[in-house]
Order: sequence, then C-alpha cells, then structure tokens
Amino acid sequence: MQAKLLPGLAVSLVSILAVGCSSLAPKLAAQAEVTSPEEFFGHAMGADRKLARWDKMIEYFKLLEQESDRLEVVDMGPSTEGTRFLMLMISSPENLARAERLAEISRTLADPRGVPETEIESMIAEGKAVVVQTLGLHSSEVAGTQSGAQIAWDMLSRDDEETRRILDETVLLLLPNINPDGGNWIADWYHKWVGTEYEGAGLPWLYQTYAGHDNNRDGDYMNLLEARYIGKVLYRDWKPQAYIDHHQMGSYGARMVVPPYSEPIRPHADPLLWRELSWYGAHIAYKLEAAGKKGILNYGQYPGWGHFGWHWITPFHNIAGMLTESASATMATPLFVQADQLRGGARNFPEYEPQSNIPSLWEGGWWRIRDIVEMQVVAARALQDHAARNRETVLRNMVRKAQRQTERGANGDVRAYVIPADQHDQLTAVKLVNTLMLSDIEIQVAESQFRVGGRVYEEGSYVVSMAQPKMGLVRNLLGRTFYPDNTWTRARDGSPLRPYDSSTHTMSEFMGVQVDPVAENITGELRVLDNSVKVEGSVAEGTRHRLDGRLNASFKAANQLLAKGIAVSRATEASESARPGDFIVDGGAADDLREVATATGVDFVAVGEVSATRELNPRIAMYRRYGGGNMDEGWTSLLLEQFSFAFTSLKDDAIKAGNLNDSYDVIVLPHDSSAGMIGASDEQTGRGRGRGRRRTPVPPEYKSGFGREGVDALKAFVKGGGTLVTIGGATAFGITEFELSVRNTISGVPSTEFFCPGSTLKVEIDNADELAWGMPKQGLALFWQSPVFEIGSSRDSERYRRVVTYGKRDILQSGWLVGEEHLSNKAAVVSAEYGEGEVVLIGIRAQHRAQTHGTYKLFFNALMR
Repeated sequence: MQAKLLPGLAVSLVSILAVGCSSLAPKLAAQAEVTSPEEFFGHAMGADRKLARWDKMIEYFKLLEQESDRLEVVDMGPSTEGTRFLMLMISSPENLARAERLAEISRTLADPRGVPETEIESMIAEGKAVVVQTLGLHSSEVAGTQSGAQIAWDMLSRDDEETRRILDETVLLLLPNINPDGGNWIADWYHKWVGTEYEGAGLPWLYQTYAGHDNNRDGDYMNLLEARYIGKVLYRDWKPQAYIDHHQMGSYGARMVVPPYSEPIRPHADPLLWRELSWYGAHIAYKLEAAGKKGILNYGQYPGWGHFGWHWITPFHNIAGMLTESASATMATPLFVQADQLRGGARNFPEYEPQSNIPSLWEGGWWRIRDIVEMQVVAARALQDHAARNRETVLRNMVRKAQRQTERGANGDVRAYVIPADQHDQLTAVKLVNTLMLSDIEIQVAESQFRVGGRVYEEGSYVVSMAQPKMGLVRNLLGRTFYPDNTWTRARDGSPLRPYDSSTHTMSEFMGVQVDPVAENITGELRVLDNSVKVEGSVAEGTRHRLDGRLNASFKAANQLLAKGIAVSRATEASESARPGDFIVDGGAADDLREVATATGVDFVAVGEVSATRELNPRIAMYRRYGGGNMDEGWTSLLLEQFSFAFTSLKDDAIKAGNLNDSYDVIVLPHDSSAGMIGASDEQTGRGRGRGRRRTPVPPEYKSGFGREGVDALKAFVKGGGTLVTIGGATAFGITEFELSVRNTISGVPSTEFFCPGSTLKVEIDNADELAWGMPKQGLALFWQSPVFEIGSSRDSERYRRVVTYGKRDILQSGWLVGEEHLSNKAAVVSAEYGEGEVVLIGIRAQHRAQTHGTYKLFFNALMR
C-alpha cells in the first residue's frame, strides 16, 4: 500500500521508511486495523497548506488507542490555556502492561547507589530502553506536531521485524505537542490567511502565553506549566536513557541538522555521554542518507554549550539529550529555494560544499512541510531502532554514567555545596532548594549545627553533595562557570562568537542565594529531603504588623493583602520598629492574615506605631505590542502574576489616547528596541521576522507601534507625576525621548574591545535608595544585552540618582567578559527625575525570564511607589 504523493515528491513515506529503516520490506498486514492520518484528517501529514489542529490530533490519538494495543494515551493535565497535554506511550502490549515496573527499573539504573551489582545486572536484563521524543515546542515550526501523528501511526501500523524489535526492546514516550496552545493558535492564524498576500505571516503575538520562542529556556527553573510536565517525565518519573527534541531552523542552509553537537561543550558531563551523542547521531544520519535524504549535517551548527532547555540540559541528567533541526518552509506553504541562495557559514560548515559531516548537498528547488515530516519520521524511527538494537548497552551505559559521576563528585575539588540557613532572603533560598528538587537533585537538611571548612553552619542549612549521579548538573547550577575563550569561540578575525543564549546558567547567582563550595566531606546529622520544603508564615497577636522588606515574598504578601482591601504601607525611614522598605499592615481580619502568611511563608511581626510610612495602592501597566510579541513582556507578565501584582496590559491605542495619569501610576516598558515600540522596525511596518526564512507581509491591523503620539503621551505621563520603568534595551527609549543626561558608554564599542554575553557581574547597591530597599549592599546582577550608564555633566545633575554600580575590578562572577574596563565604576541602574515624575533606567536584566530572583526587588520597588 502506497501513501498518496504530494506534487513534486518522487517516493512515498512508506517506501522511504522501507529503505531508510529496514533491510526488509515492511509487512503492513496490521495497517488496515489502524486508521491512517490521511484517512482521519482527509490529507497526508505535511500536505501543502494543511495544518491539523491539536484538538483533532487528540481525537486521533484516542482513536488509535482504541484500535491498537501498542499505545496508551496519558493525559498529563491542562496546558497554560486549558488545552490537554498528552504523552503517548508506545511499546509492545507486554511492555505497556508492566510500564510501572519498567519505569522503576529506568529510575533505578539512573541512580544505582546502594543497589547490589547482581540486582543491577538483573534489571539490565529485564529492562527496556526508554526514549523520550518531543515535538511542537516552537509552534511556528509547524511540521513537528504533524509529524507526531505520522510517527505514532508508523509504530502502530507496521509489523516488520524492525518494528517488532523496536516495540519489544524500547518504550517510546512521545510528547507530540509540548506547546498545545500555540499549536492551535498557529493553525487557526495560518488557515485564516491562506490564499491571501498574508499567507505564511507570523503570529502577531507570543505563541506561548508567557514565553513565546523562549519556552525552550525553561528546563532548569520550570516556571511554565508545560515545562513541569516535561520535567516530571524526564527527571523524575521515567529518567530515560535517550531524549531528542525535533525543531526547525532557517530555510537556506542544511536540510537537517542531527547529533552530535559541535564545539564548545559545557563542562562536567560524563565523557561517555558525549560519545553517546555521536553514536546515536551517526545512526540517525546514516538512516537519513539511506532514505535518500540530502543536506543532512551532523556535528555542526549547534554547539554543545547552549541554553538550559530540554536537549541541552538533559546531558547533565546523564540522559543522551539530542536535537534535530530541519530547514523550514513558509509554515505549511511551499518555499522555492534557488541554488545560489543556499549557504554554509555555520559552525563546522563554513561553505556550502560537501564535507564529511554533510556529504550530500541539497541542490535547491521546492521545499515543503512534507519534506520536513518525512525527515523527522525517519530520524525518530532511527533513534528507536538504534536503542532497540543496543538495548543492553544503552541500559548499562546509564549505570556507568551514574556511577562515574557519583565517584567524580565524591573525589572532586568540590565535595558539596552548602546553602546556609542564614540568608539575606531565606524564603528565596528555600525557593532555590525546591527548584533544584524539581530536577530530582538530592538535597540534605542539617538537623543540628555542623562545622566544615572553618565555618559553623546552623541547623536548617542545606547540603547538596556532589557524590550523586547528577553532580554535573549541580556543578553548573551552583558553581561558578566560565565560558571558554578559545579557537572554538572566536572568529578568524579574533572577534568573540556569541554563545547560544547565555554564557552561564548559575541558578544560585541568578537567585541571589549564598551557596558555599566545600572541599571536604561533611559529617553531621543530615536528613535527605523527600519532598519540597514548605514554609508557613506566622501571625503574631496585634492590629499592626510588619513584613520584612528584604524578602521577595513580602511583595507577594502585600499584593494579596491589597487585593483583600487591607491597608498596606511602606516604612520610609529607619526606626526601632522597621527598616526602610518594610511593609506595614494595619488591621485586617485574622483569617485573612493567616491565609496570606500560609500562602507566602512571610511572618507577620507585631509592631507599634511606625511614624514615617507611605500608603500603597499602585496602579501598574505594562506595554504589550504585536510584531510577534515581546518575550520579555511575556516573562515579566508571568513574574507579576507569580507575585500577585495587579496590572494592565497597555496597547498602542491606549497609550496614544493620552491622559495616562488618570489610570496609572507606573508604566513598564520591558526590554525592546525603540523602533519596536514606536513602530519603525521591520516587524512593525509589515514584514514578518524570519531567521533565514522568507518574510511575509503582516495584516495592517496587526502592525504595532505607538508612534510620536504615544511618545508625547508617555512624556506627559511622567511630567504629571508618573513613573516610567524601562528595562534593558528599552532604556535607550527613555534616554533619547526624554533627553536625559545619560549615555550608554558601550554603544558602538566593537566586540573585540567589549563583550559580555549573559553573565553574572558583581555590583555595588545603594540600598538606602528607595529603588533598592531590601537589597544587600553588594550583589550579583545579570548582564544580558545590557547598556552601561554614565551620567553626564548638567546643571540639574541632582535630579539623577545612581542606584546600582559595577565594581572597579574583578567584576565577572560567572560567564564571559571581555573589556572589564568598560564597566569599571559605571552605573547599571539610574533614576532620573522628569517633571513631577521619574524615569527609571534598569540596564541589567533584573527580572529575566522570571529567574533572577536576586534582583527582583530593584524592579518591584519601582512598581511599589
């Protein structure tokens, strides 16, 4: 039986799989019993200008579950917007019947400490290779979810020797759409414009409610609901031996990039892990070549040091975490690519010419979503095939990696990290502990005082031993990290090559939590935490209470109290009863106070009269635009919701209407370009963005930008007493449009002289300033595409305040810094009076991706005016 051919395709998907994935012709006797995607949807997966919605996909998978005993559909819960999030368990009926036992074996082999060798050998003999594959994370990369239906049907309908081996020897955990909300939005948007000049235009708003494209940057903090589902499968419930995430990329290079990664690699993974990526990747590339697919690149383009999303963080869980990237069409619209448009220029692929890691080149022509589907199906099956053929080796390697990493940690220069009980913000330290536990990192709590490294640690301190299988993850999240500066990270002219995302992901530094590396073994009364730490605040007797302004959670408590109509103010001067920035709560029903204390962990301390206070009732708005949305605005919205801030999303028309002081006290401009906000950039003037993909006009009603009219309205707002908070790149708008006597000293400086990509830097903080209330005097801040400020000479310089300043020397804590002298003693956060109001310039990324807890208060204080 041959699937329908689309125009321009010479072979069917079935014949491709027959050549690429088995030396035997597939026996499709079982196919008649299982409904094909084409029969169900009325078109082949990857048909031109056709995208199946996720709700129909759910119907299809449930039908397959009824028709096949090889599939179990697991509903993991609702997505952010209430869509169902599914996992497909695909294996033999016998394996599915004992899935819990197979999961137990997989978990045990991932952490075999204390398990007798004979039992380990027995489990290797009994266990199956567990592989997780995910699709649809980036919803504009539309092929993935369509491929999911094809991959599932292929596994359920075929009955050849290879398929039976895959089903018998592996458990495939297929997550066919890990951003289901965006999948529906993109499908609806695309179909709305098919046949018009706007066909293939990008979605004007974020395709994940909060993160958009950044939803793959959440494998460590797991702020997003969907991320918590994925982390549950990968890190805790199953702990697979292999994982692959299928993506798309630009249109004018290789047709598909497969494992392994190129250089540089991030340190502290087991060396066997990197060998496994080459091992799997070679088989995937081989199968694609055997299937007649051209333009397959491995060991190229994507480095081994990337962000801590799923495929880049899993190696530090000892999981062979991999990535495929396929060249894109224009969503589901075919794209014609001329031969002279094809180019190299990627890592390990300098020219568009054959080489050992891309021996056959695609020569151009029509490129379709169906081409992508076919490649992803072959790649997905090849990974399962390799795991099936090498089941025992795959399982034994998992044990080896765990044992070797545990041994390295036990004998390394750092034996443990201690999180002292005494912290500037103890509740954020608990948040750090609970976040690490989401990754199944083993943490112990001290039940009595102990001494190590010449220091005494109090009861309640936490210990993260390096003698555990995930020591590489611990080292990267808690230890100082330095991005390599070498041949792999410099261009031929000596200019530094930007890392793929950040040059450090040191969680403790981002969160502002003191963590001490210890070079000795720790002895004492230590108890392993079985569950996350729950802190419930207390409420003292009295009618007036103080909340500690040093705690991020106190802002959440204050906002929840305000929502209940309870009066809250802030202390503005130091006294016996309060510090500047402490929250003062007057009255309130006892039950309401206890509810908030329980929810936030904040203690309500009874106080008497506090003389100098300022009542709080902030009216907050944040600018939201089209142009594909603004990821920093999305993440900041999530952060504000996490801390119970009431706020309004402010769009262009509302800004241009003026009279903003009537409704708002504070307006936030998240990280963005001035052109993006005012409306002069490509994405705002009718051209869609593209990462090497064809650009398509945007419908006029979705063009964005508040124009000069909006600029004037914002200036009037600040003159009238409002506060304008600008973050990152948006500070340039504040400086230019408000004609502030501030300049960005690194503007125009070449990267050979100054370069600092996503690094934590040491800063001095004026915590007597109301913008820094509750902050320590010294801290760490995330430099991420940040400006560096210098206040110019002017007759009104008293109207400017330097709140945060970079140190004089030794500024880098973690990451990569070239040209420290350009930061020395320069300002990172500045406030400028303007009329009766204020423009706040936050150059650092104080609220980045809802991760940088250590600098949240610099942002929160600007809102609580």
